[in-house]
Amino acid sequence: MPAPPTMQIHPGRGLGFLTLGVSLHDVLTKLKAQPHIYPTIDISYSPSQPLAAPVILNLPSNGFRLRFDGPDQRLRLIEVFDFTKVPLSYKTTEIVKLSDIKAGPTSQGPTGPAFRHVYHKLMGPSFPGEYISPVLGSGSDRGLYILSYPGIAFTFSLQDSAWSPDIDFVSLLSSTAAAPAKCLTIYDGQSWQDTRQDLMTRSCPNPRSLALSSRGKEFRPDEIDLVKICGSGNIELTRRSSPNFHMTLGSTTPQDLLTELGQPDAIYRKYDRRLSIHKTRNRDQKPGRRSFGMSPTHYEDSTDTDQSSTHTVTDDSDDEDQAGTNDNRKANLSAECFYNYFHHGFDIFISYPTLPSPGLRPPKTGEDGSIEAIDTDQLVATKILLHGNVPGSYPFNRYRRSRWIIDIDQSELDDMILDSETPFATLSKSLESICDENLSEEGKAPLQKGMVLNRGWGDSPGSSCELLGGWEESSDTPKKGSGNQSSNGNLGFGNTELFGYPGLVFEVLKNDTVSCLTVY
Repeated sequence: MPAPPTMQIHPGRGLGFLTLGVSLHDVLTKLKAQPHIYPTIDISYSPSQPLAAPVILNLPSNGFRLRFDGPDQRLRLIEVFDFTKVPLSYKTTEIVKLSDIKAGPTSQGPTGPAFRHVYHKLMGPSFPGEYISPVLGSGSDRGLYILSYPGIAFTFSLQDSAWSPDIDFVSLLSSTAAAPAKCLTIYDGQSWQDTRQDLMTRSCPNPRSLALSSRGKEFRPDEIDLVKICGSGNIELTRRSSPNFHMTLGSTTPQDLLTELGQPDAIYRKYDRRLSIHKTRNRDQKPGRRSFGMSPTHYEDSTDTDQSSTHTVTDDSDDEDQAGTNDNRKANLSAECFYNYFHHGFDIFISYPTLPSPGLRPPKTGEDGSIEAIDTDQLVATKILLHGNVPGSYPFNRYRRSRWIIDIDQSELDDMILDSETPFATLSKSLESICDENLSEEGKAPLQKGMVLNRGWGDSPGSSCELLGGWEESSDTPKKGSGNQSSNGNLGFGNTELFGYPGLVFEVLKNDTVSCLTVY
């Protein structure tokens, strides 16, 4: 393996190209693109609560690990635990001189900088830190002393018998009772003692995108913080620093998307029609009008199995090749496509206008509760797919995590918030209570049973990461080569299920987490 490049330490901001606040998707994509520098990437997460517990990237070959919060998947903490694996510098000073360290299996004890080096050459004076005594019964006679500076902290091993609150920390850490630093931590805050209380929930000053964090002169569209689903095809995209973008399904044009969201990362032509068997048309319905509610056979129009350009399934359906398929039909199919915004975390389907679903509430326009169709041949956005980037799921790391919220009257739900972190059992119960009185008996059918979807057949996730499936020190974490893995080697959550509601289709994992939400 070639020698890794020197990584510059920026207290309170990051380490090298790793910026605090950047998304898990951006970091993992960057690391995987350089396997000669980062050959091993171990991912730890909570299988039962993948969106509540932190996600940890451990890079043992490089001597550091990265901790991301679960809900937003943003980098919160950088920890260097092996100073022999990567050259580090602060301003123009080396943290440690690797030539002076005897690396290898024979080396013992901490390999970090000595306190005198930190105090005199790197950081200077500081306020007293925090001493943590050894755990009772562990048999260890050494505790830990955490010395904090704004945005950075050093952890030193200290003999417990030498510790006394009456002795100043400079005398303690410069004595023979203290060993060199065993860990270096970079965080956003004034001190580690104050920051750790809300480390995973405090607001991030830096953007999620590495491209935006680089402060380059090239213009890049602002990132999306939150997608607000307002119903009847109305969607509000909340941006980090720019004004919100209001999008209307069936009306917003591709030109609008390019102006507001920038060029898509990929464009995927829609060919897969395997769900068309579930589609029926109500012949009694007047042309150009649609009644409120979702038909139990409306899955084909509301969600797709081939929304991403990363999929390889492009088989044309049989009915597209049948005699009688006219040239206009073929032209329409070739024009339909997905705009894949991997860095925003969603796909937008571009097709000829269809009536957007009236949503969870009956429409207020029209005496009979119907919505007038739009008669135009112009291509528009007709649906949006919001990806959760759930660790362990089949499409993990193909998209940045997209967070969303369903904008409804909270007073009717006892102020309950329905968002991307809400378990589906809670979501479904709340949504059913809202639309129960508005749906016909036919429309209630898809609320009772989910449609099983398997995304793993035909092509592989193709990840170079090792999915550990749990916490680093958890007793139920399936380690590499352990016998509790499934027989087919799949460490994910298996098949998913689709559940339909007016204007919404949820793709749900077996741990009750929403993997993808389609709004149409």
